[in-house]
Amino acid sequence: MFLTCVETVTKELVSWMRGHESSVFSISVHGSGRYAITTSSDTAQLWDLDTFQRKRKLNILQSVGIQKVFFLPLSNTILSCFKDNSIFAWECDTLVCKYQLPAPPESSNILYKVFAVTRDGRILAAGGKSNHIHLWCLEAKQLFRIIQMPTKVRAIRHLEFLPDSFDAGSNQVLGVLSQDGIMRFINIQTCKLLFEIGSLDDGISSSVISPHGRYIASIMENGSLNIYSVQTLTKEINKPPPPLVKVIEDLPKKKGNSGDLKVKVTSGRVQRPAKSRESKTQTRILKQDLSGSLEKKESELSDGLNKKRLQILLKGYGEFPTKYRMFIWRSLLQLPENHTAFSNLIDKGIHVAFLNLQKKYPVKSRKLLRVLQRTLSALAHWSTIFSDTPYLPLLAFPFVKLFQNNQLICFEVVATLIINWCQHWFEYFPNPPINILSMIENVLAFHDKELLQHFINHDVTSQLYAWPLLETMFSEVLTREEWLKLFDNVFSNHPSFLLMTVVAYNICSRAPLLNCKRKDDFEYFFHHRNNLDISAVIREVYRLLNTTPTDIHPDSMLDAFVALTKGQYPVFNQYPKFIVDYQTQERERIRNDELDYLRERQAVEDMQAEVDQQRAEDEAWCQKQELLRRAEEARREILLQEEEKMIQQRQRLAAVRRELKVKEMHLQDAARRRLLQLQQDQREMELRRLDDEIERKVHMRDREIAATAKDLEMRRLELESQKRLYEKNLSRNQEAVAKEMKENADAYRQKVDLEEHMFHRLIETDQTQNQKIHKLIEENLAKAEQACLNTDWRIQALHKQRCSDVHRNECYQEIAKLLRKNRKKEIEVLNAMMDGEAKKWEEAEEKDFHLKSEKKTAALSDTSRRWFLEKEIHDAQHPCDKVVPKCRDEQVASGCLPRTSQLNDISEMESLTQISLNQRKMHWDAMEQDLMERVRNLRQRLATQAQNRCQTPHLLAT
Repeated sequence: MFLTCVETVTKELVSWMRGHESSVFSISVHGSGRYAITTSSDTAQLWDLDTFQRKRKLNILQSVGIQKVFFLPLSNTILSCFKDNSIFAWECDTLVCKYQLPAPPESSNILYKVFAVTRDGRILAAGGKSNHIHLWCLEAKQLFRIIQMPTKVRAIRHLEFLPDSFDAGSNQVLGVLSQDGIMRFINIQTCKLLFEIGSLDDGISSSVISPHGRYIASIMENGSLNIYSVQTLTKEINKPPPPLVKVIEDLPKKKGNSGDLKVKVTSGRVQRPAKSRESKTQTRILKQDLSGSLEKKESELSDGLNKKRLQILLKGYGEFPTKYRMFIWRSLLQLPENHTAFSNLIDKGIHVAFLNLQKKYPVKSRKLLRVLQRTLSALAHWSTIFSDTPYLPLLAFPFVKLFQNNQLICFEVVATLIINWCQHWFEYFPNPPINILSMIENVLAFHDKELLQHFINHDVTSQLYAWPLLETMFSEVLTREEWLKLFDNVFSNHPSFLLMTVVAYNICSRAPLLNCKRKDDFEYFFHHRNNLDISAVIREVYRLLNTTPTDIHPDSMLDAFVALTKGQYPVFNQYPKFIVDYQTQERERIRNDELDYLRERQAVEDMQAEVDQQRAEDEAWCQKQELLRRAEEARREILLQEEEKMIQQRQRLAAVRRELKVKEMHLQDAARRRLLQLQQDQREMELRRLDDEIERKVHMRDREIAATAKDLEMRRLELESQKRLYEKNLSRNQEAVAKEMKENADAYRQKVDLEEHMFHRLIETDQTQNQKIHKLIEENLAKAEQACLNTDWRIQALHKQRCSDVHRNECYQEIAKLLRKNRKKEIEVLNAMMDGEAKKWEEAEEKDFHLKSEKKTAALSDTSRRWFLEKEIHDAQHPCDKVVPKCRDEQVASGCLPRTSQLNDISEMESLTQISLNQRKMHWDAMEQDLMERVRNLRQRLATQAQNRCQTPHLLAT
């Protein structure tokens, strides 16, 4: 098994580490990020992450397995937990056992499976296959509380403390994931159940809490990922601490047994102790000091600290406590912790100016180099000038090394340092800040003229005795502890304190500096550590701050401290923009030229490598050819020897082959004779078999001829019966068609007679009515009207007869033409009769369908005409009899007498009706003649076919 280390930004493999024989189930990293512990079931190994080498290895007996090995926060202690419930604490550097926790009480003895430690490393929580949780105080090295979970909790799978912003690392809320998939959060002091996540239906498989305690990420049993907001789940987290009180009297503590340690978890309201009637509390109202309220308000910091008190504490002890130094620095600098803005800067990637940072500043630790590269890139993305600042890596490196595990704090500390303690540094960019160095020189001239004159005499300027200290922030001349002590004072005072520190450093080192005569000695002095008491330097700084005149005091020339803005970082543009832009353009041009040069050089190197490779290949080919030639000569000699041996063997084989050939010829002759005899016997047998086959075939042919003759006779009889049947069917069909035509003609004649009878009735009725009406009018006019009507009627009838004669003549001529054409094509039709028979029957069906449609049309026409005649007859038989006869003009005007135009319309309609009847009659006559002609042709074809079939019966059989 091996471990791999991957760069999270570039996704590149950094290193891989071997050493474990079984799978690794736990990895713990030291707070500094330098060491890591990996744990498997049989061993635990300590790794150095700077070199990725194994430092130590913990071996144990096979009977005692390792449960978990991890670092305690904020310390160099390693805690190892074994499967027999033994817990040991080891020193990280020397691996010396510091202590061992005692065994838990027998009343609540469980096998530990899971562990959790508070952020301050004081309390250890342990659990296993039970509903009990043991809380150990690592400072007192004893079990101080046993928490009993609800009865439905049978086993604990995971423990993790919930961070709080106001508990200073002493976490009070513990998350407990049980076997039912529900994670319950309890307060370890009040043992109150605050809230729970997950359910029986949607259980949690594993869970982790964010470093700030705002969110909880859980992997559910169904494979989904849920993220919970702690602020919405409970309101008892991230509350400000209560007012600080002083304990006046402490009650005597009773020494209890292990049973008194057990506390049950409650889910209701927190029970508070009842007030005693005997004890009374006296209260007193404090009056507020209005005069100093404004000053106190300015001294108050964001985290509840007071700057004045911190300065008093610093002057008293000389430095801040190591444990709380980072917290105090963050409060003094008022860091906003803009996570979103910093993430946006980091997401832009590594800046082009710092891609090859390791070449100029080789750092042993790759992690430290990556953090430095990211911090510098974020500064360069924040302001363009930082990409061209050559001393920025020197300035930021000590802070990067100090805050390498929190890049956000590192970036904001460096940015705050640049904005406040690096004021006016970039006004003369790219040169050193002449104005700042002039301030330092003026202060040094006031307090130590002799030292300044010594610098002038040896051509040592402020760029040599002041600027190296500023650009490295004293990191080259001070140790880690001295540097931290110095910057405790720098961050607690005005930005001018840093400039006064440079002057104080030179004054406190005046004795060795006055002894330096060469410029190289001065350069070495200000770039290396010296035997100097930093406390004396800090005291000298405070003296200079109090004794320096106002006109040359840096305090009057530098602005007061300004913190970074919340949400977004301020714009930094305190530099000559045109110079930076020009340098950026020049640098970009030089970079492009360098890239082109590197490209060309790479191409030349590739070509040279190809040439070298080709030369090596040619030399190898020549050597191989020489070896092949020698091998070929050796093999040729071997072949010659082998050929001689082969010739001798061939001669011996030829003699043996001749003997075998003679024997083979004798054997072949005997076999040939036997084969000839066998073939002769087979041919005789084949001839006899063929004779038998011929006789059988002749007999079968005679029987087939007799059977065929009988079949032909039967076929002839069938054809004759079929012929008679066809003639009978044809005559029956002809009679049916003739009968149908006769019935249609009779029906048509009856219909015409009926129509004519109805029409005559109409005429008679009309004449009778007209006579009755004409008796009332003048006789002469009536006769004239009747004469005109009769004349028109005769003219129309004559016209109809003439049209009918013309149409009939045309039909006769067309039929004569068709008959002539039919006579010419009769021979062709007889030949194609078999093929066209089916088509003709289909055509007959279509004509029949057309005939039926015409009948339907004629029926509709007859119905409409009958309706019209009946209407006219009805109108003629029921005139307006009750109307008193008047004069002709009045009757015509009133509509009783028909007008001349109305009579003319009636006569026209009657003539059109007669013409349509004549046309239909001629059409039906033509269709009847056509059908009769087709029937005759069909009879002739059937007779011809039957005759042909009778004459050639053998064709039908075939």
